[in-house]
Amino acid sequence: MATSCEEQVEDQRAQVEHLKGSLRKLEQKLSEARERSELLLAQHRRARALRKTSAARATVSSRSHGATLRNLQDRVTRSQAVDAALADLVGDGIEDRLAALEEQETVERLLEEIKARRRPS
Repeated sequence: MATSCEEQVEDQRAQVEHLKGSLRKLEQKLSEARERSELLLAQHRRARALRKTSAARATVSSRSHGATLRNLQDRVTRSQAVDAALADLVGDGIEDRLAALEEQETVERLLEEIKARRRPS
C-alpha cells in the first residue's frame, strides 16, 4: 500500500508538472494573442487615421485649387475692369477736354465774328 501511495504521489507530481508546463504554454499563447491583437488594432487605427487624413487633404486640396483659381480669375477680372475704367477716364477725359476746348474756341470765334458784324464801320 505504501508503494501504491508513493506511485500515486509520483504520478500526481508528474501530472502537476505536466499541467504547469501546459499552463505556461497557454499563458504564453495568450500573451502572444494579446500582443497580436494590440498590433492589429494599432494597424487598424493607423489605416483609419491615414484614410481620414487623405480624405481631408483631398478635400482641402480640391477646395484650395478651386479657390485659388477663382481668386486668380477674380483678380484678373478686377484688374481688367480697373484698367478699362482708368483708360476710359483718362482717354475720354483728354478727348473730352480737347473737344470742349475746340468748341469753346469755335464759340469765341463766332462771337467775335458776330460782334464784328454788329459794329458800325
